[in-house]
This record gives sequence, C-alpha cells and structure tokens, in this order.
Amino acid sequence: MKKTVIAMLAIVAFAGTSFAGDVIEFAAPKMGKVTFQHKKHQERLKGNCKKCHEKTPGKIEGGFSKDWAHKTCKGCHTTNGKGPTGCKDCHKK
Repeated sequence: MKKTVIAMLAIVAFAGTSFAGDVIEFAAPKMGKVTFQHKKHQERLKGNCKKCHEKTPGKIEGGFSKDWAHKTCKGCHTTNGKGPTGCKDCHKK
C-alpha cells in the first residue's frame, strides 16, 4: 500500500511536465494578451526547464508578472538573438 501511495504521488508530481499545454495565454490588461508557445520553448531549450522554472517544473516562482516576463523572456530573446522583443511582437489586442 505504501509503495502504491508513493507511486501515485510521483505520477501527480511529474504529470505537469508531460501534460503542459502547447500554447498558453496570459492576460496583460493594458497591452493585450500574450501567447506563449510552451512546447516550442521546451524543444528549443532541450528540456532545460530551469531556464524559466527556477526550482521545479510547474508554476513559475513569484508568478508570471510583467517584470518577470520582461527580464526573463525578453532578456533571453535579446541574448539569443531569437524571439520577439518589441511590445507589439508579444502583446496582441
């Protein structure tokens, strides 16, 4: 019984990584929604989830805020020379 409970907890803990949505939308009330291609980023980062998820896969530490997104997402796009960096490139009304 104990092994079954542990196995079930492990499945639940890691389910988010295999069932993460392909496309995620975030509301940016003043600027319009931001569409995030999760699967595309997973492939590009070769499974290095810690680039965005500081501790473990799942929720982003501190939430997906404007400051976090501009620092992390825009910063990575600028550094790698790939991905949108302009306001209207990410924000769609």
